[in-house]
Amino acid sequence: MSTLSDPVNLSAPRGTDAGLTPKQLADKYGLSVSGRRPSLIQYVRQLWARRAFISAFATARLVAQYTTAKLGQVWQVLTPLLNCAVFYLVFGLIMNNRDTVPAYIAWLCIGVFIFQFSQSAIQAGTRSISDNLGLIRALHFPRASLPIAFTIIQLQQLLISMVVLVVIVLMNGIPPGMTWLLIIPALVLQSMFNTGLAMVMARIGSKTSDISQLMPFLLRTWMYISGVMYSVSSFIEKWPPLWQTLYSWNPAVVYMDLIRYAFMPESFDKSLYPGGTAADGHQLPKALILPDHIWMMAGTWAIVAFVVGFVFFWKAEEEYGRG
Repeated sequence: MSTLSDPVNLSAPRGTDAGLTPKQLADKYGLSVSGRRPSLIQYVRQLWARRAFISAFATARLVAQYTTAKLGQVWQVLTPLLNCAVFYLVFGLIMNNRDTVPAYIAWLCIGVFIFQFSQSAIQAGTRSISDNLGLIRALHFPRASLPIAFTIIQLQQLLISMVVLVVIVLMNGIPPGMTWLLIIPALVLQSMFNTGLAMVMARIGSKTSDISQLMPFLLRTWMYISGVMYSVSSFIEKWPPLWQTLYSWNPAVVYMDLIRYAFMPESFDKSLYPGGTAADGHQLPKALILPDHIWMMAGTWAIVAFVVGFVFFWKAEEEYGRG
């Protein structure tokens, strides 16, 4: 008979688990580490299972983006239009580039709208993890949902702006044609490319918050060297052939030329590449002729960027929201 003064044995009774390491115990009872990175196939399945969440999150963020502004969702269209107006004033009128390209206003607006799609997706992707740490720490979901959702937001904004872009193209005397159908596959490829870059920058931005401050300068430099507001053919034709080839692989140039060709086929002549004459008799700059292999270039950029970005982001799945 024991008394209150007798010592109490607090050690667990020895049984079949005695002497097993924590890993052996976890394996025995089917336990796993909380938040452990799933396999790549499992990760893809998890993302697909949460496609409704990604779509709803993107739509909700898009609607809430301009709720505090009096004009509301109108800014989705006004922002690129104001950019076009500023660029036309500076590069079209002051620098007199409007006569170097047929239907310059339409050509300019297409370039601005398409480049802004990539620019905004990359910027939003860079901040997608660091700006949503509360959501990440509160809920369990594939973190790639965030950069993908923010790319969808930018795609939705572009599609809304496309209505105005179509009006601008028609007002420049360019009739609709069968080539307009090429806009759909071109935007699909560009969306894949943007999503891949957004995931790359999301991982980098989650570790280095200063990168979000640097991105606007890098993206602005990319815009100026990509011929968004003016034709760069007169400059690059003086470069060595190797540098001309490398420049032709600039993804911004590739996707802008695809959409410009789809909207303005009469201003292109593939058979005369890399030089030719527009339908109205004007000599066409080299940068405006659509090469036959441009779809291969666009597809390569889309697949490589998406696959590399996805794997690169997945590799750090366990680290997001920690620290």
